[in-house]
Amino acid sequence: MDLAFGLVILVAAAAALATAARRFGVSEPLVLTIAGVIGSYLWFVPDIELEPELILLGLLPPLLYTAAIKTSLVDFKANKRAIGLLSVGLVLFTTFAVATVVWLILPVPFAVAAALGAVVAPPDAVAATAIARKIGMPRKIVTILEGESLFNDATALVALRTAIAASMGTVHWWDAGWDFLKAAGGGTLVGVIVAFGLAMLRRRITDPVLDTTLSFLAPFVAYLPAEKIHASGVIAVVVCGLILGHGAPVWQSAASRIAERTNWQTIQFILESTVFLIIGLQVRKIVDDAWHSELDHGRLIFACVAVLLTVVVVRPLWVFPTTYGPRKFERIRRVDPAPPWQYPAVVSWAGMRGVVTLAAVFVIPAEIAHVDVLRLLALVVVGGTLLLQGTSLPWLVRLLKLRGPSHAEDALQQAGLLQKAADAGLRALDEHITPDTSPEIIENLRNRLAMRTNASWERLGPIESELTTPSEEYRRLRLKMLAAEREVVLQVRDSGVLDHEVLQSVMGVLDLEESMIDRLDEAEDNLKTESLTAGVAGGCDHLADAPVTCVPDNPGQCQECIDEGLTWVHLRMCLTCGHVACCNSSQGNHATKHFESTEHPVMRSVEPGEEWRWCYVDNLLG
Repeated sequence: MDLAFGLVILVAAAAALATAARRFGVSEPLVLTIAGVIGSYLWFVPDIELEPELILLGLLPPLLYTAAIKTSLVDFKANKRAIGLLSVGLVLFTTFAVATVVWLILPVPFAVAAALGAVVAPPDAVAATAIARKIGMPRKIVTILEGESLFNDATALVALRTAIAASMGTVHWWDAGWDFLKAAGGGTLVGVIVAFGLAMLRRRITDPVLDTTLSFLAPFVAYLPAEKIHASGVIAVVVCGLILGHGAPVWQSAASRIAERTNWQTIQFILESTVFLIIGLQVRKIVDDAWHSELDHGRLIFACVAVLLTVVVVRPLWVFPTTYGPRKFERIRRVDPAPPWQYPAVVSWAGMRGVVTLAAVFVIPAEIAHVDVLRLLALVVVGGTLLLQGTSLPWLVRLLKLRGPSHAEDALQQAGLLQKAADAGLRALDEHITPDTSPEIIENLRNRLAMRTNASWERLGPIESELTTPSEEYRRLRLKMLAAEREVVLQVRDSGVLDHEVLQSVMGVLDLEESMIDRLDEAEDNLKTESLTAGVAGGCDHLADAPVTCVPDNPGQCQECIDEGLTWVHLRMCLTCGHVACCNSSQGNHATKHFESTEHPVMRSVEPGEEWRWCYVDNLLG
């Protein structure tokens, strides 16, 4: 009972602190870790013994899996060289650099020093993604950091296992390379087999509850067999997650994908919040044990500073040469041009360590000399990198003027993709109409598709516009209607006339529709602080030949709407003749009608802050 009560308090405190950090715009990992440090020195907070099996088996697989299923396999392949150099090369480079420093300072064998090097080598996926989400790094950097964090734990844990075996005299260093290849290859094989086995099951499961249950089992079904055959469970989980995430649109139903996404986001929030609080709660015991060890205090402090500096300095010493060195070769430079120096600068500074480092140090056998000091060194690296790099990384990104993802540009690309999808949907509709199909059904389907597509374009309107777009008016009125509908359903529920299962089903329908409207409102709010001032590459001959702008024939108005007594929503301009007309969301739809009558292929937005163009022929942005 005491254990259950303590677990509830731990999770509740972590969630509350993380929520407060988000509200005030402060780094969640740092707030949670500091709170844990404070808690470790409070008399009424019991000591929490960190069991490495709990972290490596209970927390690491689901954390890696939830990150893997959200990682783009396409982007991962595009950056595989950079990710491989960081997750394998940098981890090994850091391991031996730290090992050399520790071996020179402390009276421990080199194998033991290498074990500590492996412990502190891998940056933490949780810390990197949490800070990246908060400050809005460029997507290429985020992809590389996430990819590194997915695989570097595997390299570090294999190196740690080899170093411990070498310190015990049961393995030689020249066997380490073969052990790593077996662990990586075996983990990859297990991950692929498990992923495709689960995919076969998913094709036959339509119940979102059963599918989500299968998803919860996936990281452990991949991890445990891999560890059983002495392969890398971490690699197995990551490979399985990457494959299942990439194939989800084909293997899962829409309801299953929505349920899985929501549930894993909840699990990720709880685990991420809890692990950093646990890190802080370890501080007092680890510091006390190391401070009362046989090592003199001066050497202890010097070792802490030296190891932390080594971990921080080694990363840029590896990142910059491996970023620009391979691009000296013409073939690589042509396929993958060198990024601006600001990118490797940020990657070099995004080396925060986390709970895996603290859990892995407890894997080092207790009978090894100065193990308490080694645990303190690992703790200093975790706390030091979170404090030093975690707090200064947002400042560095702003100093280097790196621009994160633009909500406005994302909305523009979403609108373009939805337009292409809608065109495909209309073609499919035309192909599958039968003589028995009601014209009313066809008209309703066309109207629903047009409403969705128009709503995506309306989001690109000027911020200062006082006009209410059709989609905004639809959302306002539909929410009012849903509130009235729900009130009636609740009255029926309270009267006890209908069965609870019937009421739940009806309420679920209303909730689903309202949740979709709420998401649209949230996306709309995200656009209010941005203007779309840059074009988005589309790639067609019409866009390539069309000018960026031209002289409008009727600036600031749609003459057809004026003639017909209509009101427009947004204005577009033909880049062939300069004709200004209204958008598809407007009642007149005169811009599209102008294209249909003249076949002038490209138009552009003439709303304030917008410079995007659209090719009617190829349905592409540019």
